[in-house]
Amino acid sequence: MPPTDASADAGPVPVHPVHPVHPVHPGRSGHPGPAEDVRDGEDTLDLRLPSELRALFAGQAPDADIGGTAAPATETLAHPPIGPFDAPDAPDTPGALDTVDLLDQVGTWGPTRTPVGLFRLQPVRIERDLPVISRWMNDPAVAAFWQLAGSLTQTEDHLRAQLAGDGRSVPCLGLLDGTPMSYWEIYRADLDPLARHYPARPHDTGIHLLIGDVADRRRGLGSALLRAVADLVLDRRPACARVVAEPDLHNTPSVAAFLNAGYRYAAEVDLPAKRAALMIRDRSLRHLM
Repeated sequence: MPPTDASADAGPVPVHPVHPVHPVHPGRSGHPGPAEDVRDGEDTLDLRLPSELRALFAGQAPDADIGGTAAPATETLAHPPIGPFDAPDAPDTPGALDTVDLLDQVGTWGPTRTPVGLFRLQPVRIERDLPVISRWMNDPAVAAFWQLAGSLTQTEDHLRAQLAGDGRSVPCLGLLDGTPMSYWEIYRADLDPLARHYPARPHDTGIHLLIGDVADRRRGLGSALLRAVADLVLDRRPACARVVAEPDLHNTPSVAAFLNAGYRYAAEVDLPAKRAALMIRDRSLRHLM
């Protein structure tokens, strides 16, 4: 599992990778602070829904893209500016429409206005988005946390592991004023191995983030977008009461970015590759922080 550092101002912001994508490291549970509701002995398992329920709810999958064929998979043409009313993308993997939607149709969440511009999460499509995401993953500053530097195939495997899964993780591009500038993974933290390391609650939603280009780092974009995406999650997922992340405890700029975005420092968590700061943005506190 690459470390999960979300640095608003300090560059790449990966957060603990999800189920098959970034295997979460087994290890001791962290020690939540006084504000955390610790439930002794409670361990959230890595659950998978039975096929019967998937079939029953298959109709809840995201709407298909109405825009026709995808642009050529080149970085120059892959991302034409996208307006606020574009239709959501169709799932990129055969069979994706047959899975239960565990994240309330991320592709339909739409744009949100932020202090830095109009922002939108756009679910990844391999043929369109692979070149730019792979380029970002090969930036040394990003690779230090995500550990995905290498060929296009390595990045593609990482993306397909999520797209071919049961829907508990959705990889997305972050578009700011129509331009791709960040990569996100929105995932069900309560269904992820991360839940073994903290007192997870039903529908806890996790985020991983990296800022793609050096020019977009260290100028406050990260904090603004971390807040905006947390608010999107809470607005579009009524059952979710908390958004969680776990940056490396020693990545001070990353932890500061989360604090500036309205997350609280809830605990220190021992993961196999690092000691992490468990950051939580609560629905009940969102208007106070």
